Amino acid sequence: MSFKVIVTRDFDHMSEVASRMVIEDITEGLSGGNHYNLGLATGNTPTGLYKHLAKAANGGAFESSRIRSFNLDEYVGLPGENAQQRALHRESYSFFMIQELFGLMAAKISETTVPWGAIIDQDVMERELAENPADWEEQGTDKGKAIVIRGDARSDYLRWIRRDILNGYERKIEEAGGIDLHVVGVGGRGHVAFHEAGIPFEGNRMLLVKLDENTIANAVSDGHFASWNESPRYAISMGAELVYRAKTVLLLANGPRKAGPVAESLLGDVNCDIPISYGQLYHQAGGRMLYVLDRESARHLKGQEDFLRKRGIDLEDISYGGASHPVSALRFSRDTQRGIMV
Repeated sequence: MSFKVIVTRDFDHMSEVASRMVIEDITEGLSGGNHYNLGLATGNTPTGLYKHLAKAANGGAFESSRIRSFNLDEYVGLPGENAQQRALHRESYSFFMIQELFGLMAAKISETTVPWGAIIDQDVMERELAENPADWEEQGTDKGKAIVIRGDARSDYLRWIRRDILNGYERKIEEAGGIDLHVVGVGGRGHVAFHEAGIPFEGNRMLLVKLDENTIANAVSDGHFASWNESPRYAISMGAELVYRAKTVLLLANGPRKAGPVAESLLGDVNCDIPISYGQLYHQAGGRMLYVLDRESARHLKGQEDFLRKRGIDLEDISYGGASHPVSALRFSRDTQRGIMV
């Protein structure tokens, strides 16, 4: 399978090129008459792509009613009196998807699924964690930590989180047949979703993550939440092991802040300190890995074409003139394998 890196001019060009890839894969995937399972990220990076997808769907490029979506992550502990209020909080990722994609589509997609962080009562969970320290352990070498709950936890509430919220989400994806194409972004430390830098890959397909205190403080100072008490302190997230089980992973990055982790993920070794470096293992196991970058996020890759080629990575720079829709960049073979095992 291919590992392709495409360098575009800017955010708009990145969004256009990436959207054509996704639309092409959707239409080809639906040609067999089945549903298409699309993995989705939140954040600013994919918003341009989503606008193109909505426009294409509204123009009849593909049937929205035959698409199911699965999101990467969701907060635990959003303000609200109940799960419904928390799920529709203006900072929830459910609300984000309505605002940026689903609400723009004239025809509804078949089913939308976001990790079920909203149904967890953060106060109850924190009390159970404090009262049952033997039921769980922290994993991670950096400030964001995975809370790994034991399968034989004494706390009913913690066992429920592990069984129904974490394992249940992974099971739902498997029962749907796996994800056909996953759109992901890049965190400033090279993380994917809330799989933070330093959280081990192995055994962490679905994660309960304790957020870095700086992340919480920044969310308050940036105006997303009114106070520390209103800001979520945890999140539910796919881990890299689950993200990279999709048939195709399409990674988007723009801006100079992403240049370092993008370069490390391609030029360095696989390392959980740079979670997106897992893409190398995914490619080696037969996955289709695609990077679509703007010039700024790709700036450390200049002159590294030969090194990348030796690693089986093809870099194509379409940022300076020429066609904005190169056939070589967009055409990639499909196979019948679903759910790459790494």
